Amino acid sequence: MLSLNINIFLMNYKILLTLIIISFSQVAESNPDPNEVLKKTVITPIAWDITDSLYHIPAYDKYCGFDQKSIWGFKIDQTKTKDTSHIKLLHDSCDFHSPWTGRITSSYGWRKNRPHYGVDIKLNTGDSVKSAFEGMIRVSKYSKSYGNVIVVRHQNGLETLYAHLSKRTVKAGQIVETGQTIGLGGNTGRSFGSHLHFETRYLGEPINPMDVFEITDTTFKVHKKNLDLTADNFAFVKEVRRIKYHRVRSGDSLWRISRRYDVTINKLCRINKLNRKKSLRIGQKIRYN
Repeated sequence: MLSLNINIFLMNYKILLTLIIISFSQVAESNPDPNEVLKKTVITPIAWDITDSLYHIPAYDKYCGFDQKSIWGFKIDQTKTKDTSHIKLLHDSCDFHSPWTGRITSSYGWRKNRPHYGVDIKLNTGDSVKSAFEGMIRVSKYSKSYGNVIVVRHQNGLETLYAHLSKRTVKAGQIVETGQTIGLGGNTGRSFGSHLHFETRYLGEPINPMDVFEITDTTFKVHKKNLDLTADNFAFVKEVRRIKYHRVRSGDSLWRISRRYDVTINKLCRINKLNRKKSLRIGQKIRYN
């Protein structure tokens, strides 16, 4: 397995050093003055081209890049796709390792009227969280919602996300092996109690982890060696995107919002879990369908 952070750097460093020595020697033979030698020695930096990226970065061709800043990254709408994506999950049993096995505290789908794009698994702060498959770290950062979060890009195009960690032990661009510890369990970000928030994505779109894995309070394993993805696997995402919101402005009230969108106040209160007597906040998002 090639290492992007170490092996490639060392290889390029050796090549660059060799070129410098050769260049230096050639100039020195024709001009014995050391100062003149240094002036005429030109160091050309070595940079990756598209071929290097296609070779070294997992699924670079599918994503047309490797965004190391955005947690969600590059997206291709999968809710309207008519094709089936055939994904090889396992070549051998050692190609997968459970990130963590524990009691499931929250599943994929709606949670308190909000979309929840992963599964939450109970653990203790400091417990080791493993990479499910080998791959390359696309994101390793802190965010207000996910806390310490890591996103791993895998060779088959899948990405796995691990959130609310107390500590990250890998950096963006790093190659990781199956079962390698990438962080420690925690309770960072928008979280209540130590747990692992685990997501599975394809081309930037979330998939129910249960479509890929068998996850119970005592089990975390791959369903089968191959995964076929269709638009049906992204039905929840499609449902979420149908929902529309109104952002509260000065002078707004439940009555005005209900009149504007032709929806009853009772429904607004029910789907947003609002109290009729409680004032709205400017900037607050109110779902109206």
